[in-house]
This record gives sequence, C-alpha cells and structure tokens, in this order.
Amino acid sequence: MPVAMLFRTEAEMPPLERKALELCRGRVLDVGAGAGCHSLALQKRGMEVTAIDISKLSVDVMLRRGVKEARVADLFDESFAGCYDTVLMLMNGSGIIGRLERMPLFFRRMKRLLAPGGQVLMDSSDLRYIYEDEDGAMDIDLNAGYYGELDFQMQYKKVKGEPFRWLYVDSDTLAGYARENGFRAELVAKGGHYDYLARLSEDGK
Repeated sequence: MPVAMLFRTEAEMPPLERKALELCRGRVLDVGAGAGCHSLALQKRGMEVTAIDISKLSVDVMLRRGVKEARVADLFDESFAGCYDTVLMLMNGSGIIGRLERMPLFFRRMKRLLAPGGQVLMDSSDLRYIYEDEDGAMDIDLNAGYYGELDFQMQYKKVKGEPFRWLYVDSDTLAGYARENGFRAELVAKGGHYDYLARLSEDGK
C-alpha cells in the first residue's frame, strides 16, 4: 500500500469511503485508523470520534496530525470498552477480523461496543476474481480453506514485521455470519473492482 493512501483528504478518497463517512452518525469509533485520515474528515464535520490502532507509531502520527482522541487499542481486547453509534472499519476493514472462525468473536465485540440502534460500516473485497477462469468458473482448492483468508508480512528495506492474518470476505459470506450472530447485513454500495461497503446492525434494533 502506498504511504500516500494513509494521508489522503476526503476529496482524494474512493467513493466507497466517502459514502461511509456520509453515513456515520453519533459517536464514532474508527478502528485500525492508521494515520487518521477518516477521523480527521469526520472531525471537520463536527463529529465526535475515537480512533484506535494497535500501532503506537500510528497513534503518535494521528495525535500530531490533530486527531483529538486517538489511543493504542486492540478491538478484540476485552479491556477496551465504550458505547458507539458507529463503528467504522475502512480500507478493507474486515481484514482486522483475520479469519472466518473469528466472526462470532467479532460480532460479540460489536454487541458490547454498539449503542442501541448502532451500526458498523465496513468495506471489503471479494477475491474470487483471482480464481476465475475465462469461462467464469472458480478454480479454488476447497481443501485449502476460505479463499479470502491471507497471511501478510510487511517489509521496509531490510526490516520485516511479524506475519499477520488478514480477511477479505465476500458480501454473501458476511451476511451469513451476520444472521448467525444476531445481526443483519445491508449491502450499501459496490465499488469498481469487487469491493463493497456493508452496514451491519443488530436485528430488532
């Protein structure tokens, strides 16, 4: 990912991200906020935003850039608590979940963090296009696990970070896990390359 992507203004963001910002309401939790571009855009709209990231360096950058409330925190750490009207997870926000087997844990955390009537705005991509042949058939090894589960390792020159898991989830699979865990998933918008924006909310709220 080019570093410049982390420092974009709202006008420079892709349509799905701008749409997500428009849909934010109330008190917002910006998860995996990076350099804080989304938090800063929401602050300019006069919204109350808490930005979290597991990287202390990212949080330091956010604070220097003017994010009012930024902290080092892991979304899945039970010690992190709050009550938010919108949980914002952008730039393939589903990646933070890591693996499909962690979906129930993710939805339990959302139940703890969302205010009544709250929403999760999350974008992701369907990687099936990587495995489609010319006839549109899928060439996937079904014994290899879900095709959107990947492992990444970041490197800068000779410095390598620790490997980490990342999840790209198609919208149908996301909707299925949402139903199983007491949520409903709404497909808000589609992007130009198998990407989409979803809104998740608890059933009956």
